[in-house]
Amino acid sequence: MKHHYQAIRKLSEKICAPLQKEDYVVQPVPDVSPPKWHLAHTTWFWEEFVLSQHVKNYKRFHPRYAFLFNSYYDSVGERVLRLHRGNMSRPTVDEVWAYRAHVDEQMMAFLPSASETVIRLVELGLNHEQQHQELLYTDIKYILGHNPLFPPYLEDFKETLFIEQDHSYIHIPQGSYSIGHDTTCFSFDNEHARHDIQLPSFAIRKSLVTNGEYIEFIKDNGYKNPLLWYSDGWAWVNEFKIDSPLYWYPKEGNWYRYALSGFEKVNEAEPVTHISFYEAAAFAEWKGMRLPTEFEWEVASDQFQWGQRWEHTNSAYLPYPGYRKPAGAVGEYNGKFMINQMVLRGASVATPPEHSRKTYRNFFHPPLRWQFNGIRLCQK
Repeated sequence: MKHHYQAIRKLSEKICAPLQKEDYVVQPVPDVSPPKWHLAHTTWFWEEFVLSQHVKNYKRFHPRYAFLFNSYYDSVGERVLRLHRGNMSRPTVDEVWAYRAHVDEQMMAFLPSASETVIRLVELGLNHEQQHQELLYTDIKYILGHNPLFPPYLEDFKETLFIEQDHSYIHIPQGSYSIGHDTTCFSFDNEHARHDIQLPSFAIRKSLVTNGEYIEFIKDNGYKNPLLWYSDGWAWVNEFKIDSPLYWYPKEGNWYRYALSGFEKVNEAEPVTHISFYEAAAFAEWKGMRLPTEFEWEVASDQFQWGQRWEHTNSAYLPYPGYRKPAGAVGEYNGKFMINQMVLRGASVATPPEHSRKTYRNFFHPPLRWQFNGIRLCQK
């Protein structure tokens, strides 16, 4: 466990290595947190839930860090509102690094004596940090992608690892299927309880929708046709003047985009990304198709490649039958967010190694699009 802990903690630091100090404190919008905050918050998790609870006479690194770096655990105590995270010029970046070093030293001393119950909590904490590693990538992209200079994060960063060639459909017969996690490996509480569902037959595409296909949607005035959109989506498009995916810019008759490797021409063969649920649903309607439910996605997922983009589904984020929220503050991790959000399945190019599985339920509000998400279609 010590080696696993160290490897995951070091990956967070590696993700931040290309940044300049000025990059660590920027918060362009409330949904995007400064990299400095991510580094401190993931450290607070260990101090709050492990060290302060299970190490006798543990002395916190700073008496106010619990207030500064608590995210949404209201039962733990007061916290800084999310939209104010970018106002924290203090503590400094160097002080946050010192905080991480202190907590890591204490964790290394404690882990060999940790009970099985605490080890399960540590495993949750490691998966929590991996979630923030993906958020680091997407938040860094938003920060740099809204800088007028469009500075690259890493010039050799690949946002698409392979180009899909087979755009045919997989046909799944009607029947009873088991949904949810059922092994002894780690899983989040929202992946339980495993249960059976009845599905009618359906056909799901082997490949993700490409940039080229999405350009055709734009050319056909997809963003201007109210018949394609949910009512809330149409209001969103008009209020915020949305006419293309996030990070796309028209230039000299072509589409360009900001990628983590820098400003580049859109590659039409790559899967489209950084689109909202509203856009995904409107595109599916334009195609005469639909989005899969999360259950259809899970049942069919062994028959197609996934992992480059989080994939929009037409399923609201709700508890499974038999779901039980864990006791205490850890119960705030997932359960209280099961309203007004939509499920995404799969993983993305920014998902850390060994942090993806077909039962994983990601979730976001319908307008949000700064994650590496994409579209897989089902036939109507």
